[in-house]
Amino acid sequence: MAPSSSRGETVSVGGHRLRLTNLDKVLYPATGTTKADVLAYLAAVADVMLPHCANRPATRKRWPDGVDGQVFFQKNAGQGVPSWVRTRRIQHKSSANDYVLVNDLATLTWLGQTASLELHVPQWQFGRTGAHLNPDRLVLDLDPGPGAGLPECAEVARLARRILQGMGLEPLPVTSGSKGIHLYAALDGKQDAAAVSAVAHELARYLESEHPDLVVSDMKKSLRGGKVLVDWSQNNGNKTTIAPYSLRGREHPTVAAPRTWDELDDPDLRHLDADEVVERVRTIGDPLAALTLGHLSALEPTPERMATFERKGAAASGDDDPGAGDDERPDRLHRYRSMRDAQRTPEPVPDEAPPPSEGNSFVIQEHHARRLHWDFRLEHDGVLVSWALPRGEPTDPKKNHLAVQTEDHPLAYGSFEGTIPKGEYGAGEVTIWDAGTYELEKWRDGEEVIVTLHGEQHGTRRLALIHTGGRDGRDEDNWLIHLMAPRGEPKKAGGASTPLATRPDHEQRTERDGASEPRPARTDWRPMLASPASAGDLHDGDAWAFEMKWDGFRALAHVSQGQVRLVSRSGKDMTVTYPELQALAEQVPAEALPVVLDGEIVALDERGRPSFRRLQQRANIAKPGDVAAARRRVTVDLMVFDVLETAGRSLARRAYDERREILEDVLSGARAPVHVPPAFDGDLDAAMETSRRLGLEGVVAKRRDGTYSSGRRSSSWLKLKHAQSQEVVVVGWRPGHGDRTHLVGSLLLAVPDDGRLVYVGRVGSGFTDAERRDLVTELGRIERTTAPATGVPREDARDARWVSPRRVAEVVYAEWTGPGEGEGDDIPFGKLRHPVWKGWRRDKSPDDVVLEAPASS
Repeated sequence: MAPSSSRGETVSVGGHRLRLTNLDKVLYPATGTTKADVLAYLAAVADVMLPHCANRPATRKRWPDGVDGQVFFQKNAGQGVPSWVRTRRIQHKSSANDYVLVNDLATLTWLGQTASLELHVPQWQFGRTGAHLNPDRLVLDLDPGPGAGLPECAEVARLARRILQGMGLEPLPVTSGSKGIHLYAALDGKQDAAAVSAVAHELARYLESEHPDLVVSDMKKSLRGGKVLVDWSQNNGNKTTIAPYSLRGREHPTVAAPRTWDELDDPDLRHLDADEVVERVRTIGDPLAALTLGHLSALEPTPERMATFERKGAAASGDDDPGAGDDERPDRLHRYRSMRDAQRTPEPVPDEAPPPSEGNSFVIQEHHARRLHWDFRLEHDGVLVSWALPRGEPTDPKKNHLAVQTEDHPLAYGSFEGTIPKGEYGAGEVTIWDAGTYELEKWRDGEEVIVTLHGEQHGTRRLALIHTGGRDGRDEDNWLIHLMAPRGEPKKAGGASTPLATRPDHEQRTERDGASEPRPARTDWRPMLASPASAGDLHDGDAWAFEMKWDGFRALAHVSQGQVRLVSRSGKDMTVTYPELQALAEQVPAEALPVVLDGEIVALDERGRPSFRRLQQRANIAKPGDVAAARRRVTVDLMVFDVLETAGRSLARRAYDERREILEDVLSGARAPVHVPPAFDGDLDAAMETSRRLGLEGVVAKRRDGTYSSGRRSSSWLKLKHAQSQEVVVVGWRPGHGDRTHLVGSLLLAVPDDGRLVYVGRVGSGFTDAERRDLVTELGRIERTTAPATGVPREDARDARWVSPRRVAEVVYAEWTGPGEGEGDDIPFGKLRHPVWKGWRRDKSPDDVVLEAPASS
């Protein structure tokens, strides 16, 4: 529907003109899914999705910067809504909101344009006159706790189905696209929301009493381990559920997908993505269609009853804050809870509204999210009132800093430190920068706050927060934070001594004259990357040291007291996958802790040589039983070649030779499975010959005076290989010939170039038959109908089966053809000549792929 364009265009949808912009913006980085792809999906499923959304007040979750960015929870239609978008108003206790009605393709397209990926709707509709009708469907949200999954949810769904059928209802399942299963059943509209909720609650209790080892009806997290929560509460008139066919704002574009009961019997049941759902709609239609049949013509109230009905509807709606009942005190943590999934984030997510408190604690947390900022929180009325400080505290009274008020946080957040997972709201690392108590001087809600902080780490300072936004309806959350002179002292320049706002980057702040106190280790390190090179690129051989190039998975090892945390090149936590590497914790002396080390995880063959294929048998495994089984087949070792921190002090600005000396001292007693391989000084030929004799890939040359550039590709590190290899993105496959048509014949490959994927050829050798069969299954899960890469020659595209560009592999090859040789003249690098399959790079994403060698190589 929407061509890929960064400039945008005006289209006509259902007779309404709509401006579509930033169509090339990637909203799902893990899969390369763009806004154009999202709009195309919505257009493809509109006919089946709209009946499940129509006339229901929609709550939206928007990801304007993609699912790795911040999420915005939006109920009110707000400014900028096209005049043709239908809305309905709901009067809450303290405000009135105009909600969007998702009744047509034009509205659905506008929501896609605004990156409203998730649409949530209640179980009731507005009538034609705007009255709140009784619920026309019942929903049960089957939510697996830790240790449970979709199979357990499917089992509970079958149990609930038998009960509902006994009540004269026929439930229909939807895999939520997140964790669990939703069960819907059509109602005749005779019961109000309170009555439907009571029935759903009783059903959940009955399932729990009959199956106590499998089912829980209480939302307390402590009761949910290994069980399925039957969440009945979404039948409350104030609650909403993800709409059927809505996308989810997760790492991959999964969908709340209607399913058949036969599918729930599949032991390999899994969530479906957008491409799979489009194909299902095309072939089988809507398995949930029965939910909307026969219930759309319910009688409207008569004019005489309208006033009574509307008063009843407004009372039933109340405030749409979940958890806010008849109590006058609002639930100040509703917004906080609505933005977080307690099963996916380590942050504290309390189930209940906070009681009042009179505490005076504060905390400042350093937050390495999409953009580094500091979170400033003051305890007030049972919560932590919070502001985000993009530049930190001001250190000069003459220079105020921006403070953006965010949602209130629970008091327990004051002690929170940890990693918020990728794809979740606020994803990134959180550490406490300062904490303590404060003296309150002034607190005028929404206008001004003045406090004196008594910090445990950064002392006493007096700060004022002054609200500046909202007067014209914009930037209503914007405040200024100002450093004040201590009480009783005249104002003067300079201000308190707090380095938060003006300190340089982390590498500099931890190395001031070597005298800083040890700090907790940084958690945002990323591996330094080497640039491809040849022997002719090295001059002044004495300036370089040479190390073996290990054929494995890059990992940073964060070693603290008694434990090791392993992080991949892309930031993924791999600790549970390689438990034998916890041995590293015992080999680092206590005085050096915490330590951050750089190395490569390898799987050695019977000759002691790294085998990349063996290593793949250990990749992407997290369940303890699976890890134990894989470990019995393949063990791994860790080749450590650099040290980034010791005793909490950064070594990044130290020269390679100095870091190497420190590394050898820290791991002087290294023993298997930990190794510190030797480095070669100043002799490239000897290093290459040793690498060749040992059957390794090649060597990495490192400048002896070079510093460590976290997360960057640098010319201070050069990689030289015996054979040429290239990481590639798999974009499709072609079947074999003759009696091998059921197997993969070849894979179609691409590399990123200037925001697009460019075809670079196909690989058909290096596979076993078992691998070819496995590829059919694996790639079948991510099939799509169009080519995700440009420049595919007609011959290669003739019988191609296209796949979403999510998988990264590595091939070795003889050389690149020149640009324009044969078909595919628009391929800027030419194509790979004689590529041979090496294996999947499951430790990398398509964004990590770079061109390793020029076409002239």
